[in-house]
Amino acid sequence: MHVITVSPEHVTVTPNATMTGHAAPSRGSSELSTWHVDMAAGNTGPEHCVNRQVWLLTAGSLEVTCDGRTEKVAAGRTLVLPPDVPRRIHAPEHFEAYVAMRADGVVTVPGTEGTRVLPWAQ
Repeated sequence: MHVITVSPEHVTVTPNATMTGHAAPSRGSSELSTWHVDMAAGNTGPEHCVNRQVWLLTAGSLEVTCDGRTEKVAAGRTLVLPPDVPRRIHAPEHFEAYVAMRADGVVTVPGTEGTRVLPWAQ
């Protein structure tokens, strides 16, 4: 059993959002990574693909454009993203969400080669 206490080294601030890592391989979780996303109103993340992800919105709302379609997701709803399909997250208002993915999940960016890991999910 692992009880995880968030500390400053688990927090990653990007120009678009703040991610606070919870469960991850470096913190004892071999199969799942989870984190909290806090995104300010008006921010938009980069377009990218993830091989598996589920988002649970806890506050505010987001707009996700995925596979040519845009959906609004409000607090209390869950977003299941299809694997390996380009998507982009936009915050029409401040939102917070918890995200889960497989611990071996990786990200790709259309137009670039290779994969990227998410530091907060490691």
